[in-house]
Amino acid sequence: MDSGTHAERDAILAALAPVVEGIAATFGPVCEVVLHDYRNPEKSVVAVAGSVTGRTVGGAMSEIGLRVLARGGEAADELNYVTRTRDGTLVKSSTMVLRDSTGAVFGALCVNVDVSAVTQVHGLLGALAGLGAAPAELPTTTFGNDIDSVVDALVDAHQSRQRGSWAELGRAERVELFGGLDTRGVFAVRGAVEQVAARLGISRASAYNYLSRARAAHDTSTGGPA
Repeated sequence: MDSGTHAERDAILAALAPVVEGIAATFGPVCEVVLHDYRNPEKSVVAVAGSVTGRTVGGAMSEIGLRVLARGGEAADELNYVTRTRDGTLVKSSTMVLRDSTGAVFGALCVNVDVSAVTQVHGLLGALAGLGAAPAELPTTTFGNDIDSVVDALVDAHQSRQRGSWAELGRAERVELFGGLDTRGVFAVRGAVEQVAARLGISRASAYNYLSRARAAHDTSTGGPA
């Protein structure tokens, strides 16, 4: 990447820094706005205002950011989705990707709004009105300033969806686990293969082997090079 592209991206991020403060100030204490520079996934947060997920400048991207990073040029804005933090807070979020003049994705502007209180009021009014519909199950998302905690959470989540421990999984299920992690952008982080291997209790070589098999299977299913 040439210096002109780097300078352009730096300028876009600098221009958005006051927007971060402005949006958070407009919506008040229930709102958090985070500006990410994906050139450094482990320390992607370059500006933050408000405190909903506990992000700080120099913090890592979340699971959502990893997913955007994995999609590369095909990444699109994700607007008004609701998730749950690991401490149970309900958060409505929007992630808007940032592109340079070539169309390449290099960052994101994220808005997180704590809607827990609103949801509680809605539930109370529904109960008073006799509307007892069960709330929809929401995914739990890890927002962490430490990329290792985000990777660990993704590994645990994928493993919990399998039928047992790593030792109990068949070859196809092991390949599927690595494919799922790859799709979520885990392996875009430096040292993630080694971290996943340690988390699963397998060798680094085995982890690379399963990742290679998963990518080969994905290429074959999508018509890409085998």
